[in-house]
Amino acid sequence: MTDFVHIPDLAALLSDIPPDSIVSRTVLNEKSVRAILFGFAPGQELTEHRTPMAAILHILAGEGRLTLGQEEVEVKPGAFVYMPPNLPHSVLARTELHMLLTMVQEKAAQAEAGA
Repeated sequence: MTDFVHIPDLAALLSDIPPDSIVSRTVLNEKSVRAILFGFAPGQELTEHRTPMAAILHILAGEGRLTLGQEEVEVKPGAFVYMPPNLPHSVLARTELHMLLTMVQEKAAQAEAGA
């Protein structure tokens, strides 16, 4: 048994994204953290929603538009976004878009760290 997760190539988990669809793959599901890899076909959108957990978005490939609260930002590979709990947000893929979403249960993470 290992104490870590190693995925040599996240992109390989999203080899085929069918037209007009959004594909998701959970790559980590632990008590205080969950990571989900998303692949969006061009033009696909996750409409506005909220999550009770803090979240980090890391854009791996493609281009899109994020709505974060009242602001819209354009994103491309390398973009990093931190969102506090309950921030309304949405995602629109302008091209095929690959994104890693990491959700952190802040109180559980603090307790594990001894904070």
